[in-house]
Amino acid sequence: MKKTASSTAITGAAFLMATSAIGPGFLTQTTVFTQQLLSSFGFVIIISVLLDIGAQMNIWRILAVTEKRAQDLANELFPGLGYVLAALIVLGGLAFNIGNIGGCGLGLNVLTGMDTSYGAIISCGIALFIFWMKEAGKMMDQFAKILGILMILLTLFVAVSSHPPMVDALQHSFFPSTINSTAIVTLVGGTVGGYICFAGGHRLLDAGIKGTAALPQVNKSAVTGILVTALMRCILFLAALGVIMKGGILDKANPPASVFKLAAGDIGYRFFGVVMWCASITSVVGAAYTSVSFLRTFHPWIEKNYRWLISFFIVFSTGVFLFVGNPIKILLTVGALNGLILPIALAVMLLVAKKVALVGEYKHPKVLLVAGWMVVIIMSWMGFNTIQHWFIN
Repeated sequence: MKKTASSTAITGAAFLMATSAIGPGFLTQTTVFTQQLLSSFGFVIIISVLLDIGAQMNIWRILAVTEKRAQDLANELFPGLGYVLAALIVLGGLAFNIGNIGGCGLGLNVLTGMDTSYGAIISCGIALFIFWMKEAGKMMDQFAKILGILMILLTLFVAVSSHPPMVDALQHSFFPSTINSTAIVTLVGGTVGGYICFAGGHRLLDAGIKGTAALPQVNKSAVTGILVTALMRCILFLAALGVIMKGGILDKANPPASVFKLAAGDIGYRFFGVVMWCASITSVVGAAYTSVSFLRTFHPWIEKNYRWLISFFIVFSTGVFLFVGNPIKILLTVGALNGLILPIALAVMLLVAKKVALVGEYKHPKVLLVAGWMVVIIMSWMGFNTIQHWFIN
């Protein structure tokens, strides 16, 4: 029974991380960049996956070995740093969650025709229900896993229907005709940036999977989460590429919906509604859970009332969406901003890995340290270029 529960938590953590990444922003970013870069976007996906694994393996292992959450490690490394890190993560998670709630409303609108505002409110209620269940952790694990698999299967149907140019996609994935650093920063930011890279790591700590003995399980969960995200990204990329190469014109107001509809007609459009809702509601759950996990250790009152804080986080995000909305441009921008948070968060974790007072006798693999610092340098450089591009344009 204990082994089964542990296995469920490992898979659940991987899918919590993956489905946190696969939100409305993920669907929009993948479609928009495929439209811009065509088959060369495959190269961006490969590079982002390598950077994602380098970041996530480092972070999850360090969390497991120290058996502490990221904000506490940051505070012990340098007093006050944990509060800064928590503020960045929570603000980024909140910005993402406004878009996630909007995605929920849009998904139900496509499926039922109901107003997006009502769809957002209903989805808010479902997310709250999950967190107020007695076995909220297990419920969250199963919820993320089932909806994650459903999203992949439905998108695969659409990808097959679009008949993408597989040879061209494969060739340019390794020999691109163009490279876009902004796309890489945005994809990495949308996959392991901000709160997302800590989602599964903090979930494993809460499930009791920690310590050096648990590292093989942690490694498996971390890599699985990235690969699930990459699989969904590749399938959606192929679906979009097939539609675009046949001359399909994507709707600027909702690019991913156009892909599903042009590839598979009305049933494809309905599938988009299911995929959008699944992607959005799981991201709402992941963003709320992880963002509040960065606050829980700061005061006993927060730990005691964390479910109320998660509820406030979700309700507040819903309220902001109802009053402001979530334009496509915001979803792209937030992904890039979370990409800028990643090198800061990862650098903190890598410094922790070398501090004996925090990791004890554990020796962090040199190959992971090198890979981690490479991710920090690359993402910092690309992030700087992205900021320059924003100011110039």
